[in-house]
Amino acid sequence: QVQLVESGGGLVQAGGSLRLSCAASGSIRRINAMGWYRQAPGKQRELVATITRGATTNYVDSAKGRFTIARDNAKNTVYLQMNSLKPEDTAVYYCNADITNWDYEWHSYWGQGTQVTVSS
Repeated sequence: QVQLVESGGGLVQAGGSLRLSCAASGSIRRINAMGWYRQAPGKQRELVATITRGATTNYVDSAKGRFTIARDNAKNTVYLQMNSLKPEDTAVYYCNADITNWDYEWHSYWGQGTQVTVSS
């Protein structure tokens, strides 16, 4: 079993910052790509940022220049630093990780989500 536990969401004013964290635990042999997604009310879940094990990153256009994704492989943790937040960033943010377990099986896992609310 693998668990992803997110933290760091909350309420912030426009222009403010938040840092999300997501720690993976359980039967983990290797974590491959990790990422953050978000889902606003009435909208589909969308990719925000991804990072490979080798630290290659990818961002949705709306996050470029404001958000930074990083990971600590020793801690099985991925972070999302969000600066210059806007009301349109309001959503539930989900962590995702592609994990190979000790049986050499590959699975994609999701966290429970953390609410980010940006007030204008």
